[in-house]
Amino acid sequence: MVDDYITSFPELVKERLLKIRQIILEIAPDIEERFSYGMPAYYTYNKPLVYYGAFEKHIGFYATPSGHESFKEKLIGYKQGKGSVQFPHNEPLPESLIAEMVFFRVEENKRKYALK
Repeated sequence: MVDDYITSFPELVKERLLKIRQIILEIAPDIEERFSYGMPAYYTYNKPLVYYGAFEKHIGFYATPSGHESFKEKLIGYKQGKGSVQFPHNEPLPESLIAEMVFFRVEENKRKYALK
């Protein structure tokens, strides 16, 4: 289902989605990939980790409110919501920032849920 979602977009957007997916899977190879809220969703310990989705002018990246709060200084300059950030298609994808956020969320879920 995630493959179908990604391949449904124009080439530029598809490349950006594939890059985000690659970053997530490299950091957390044992992650569970699902399709939730109409977009790719990733879970560890059966708890949400991150989501991402393509829109006309941006990629929405959702690392839960705690993930965004922890990176609020690095996210300045991007349009944001409580647990979301928009990466415009006309700007380079901040791959290292995405990787940092995914790693943070993996560690956060591990602390909260690994022993439960």
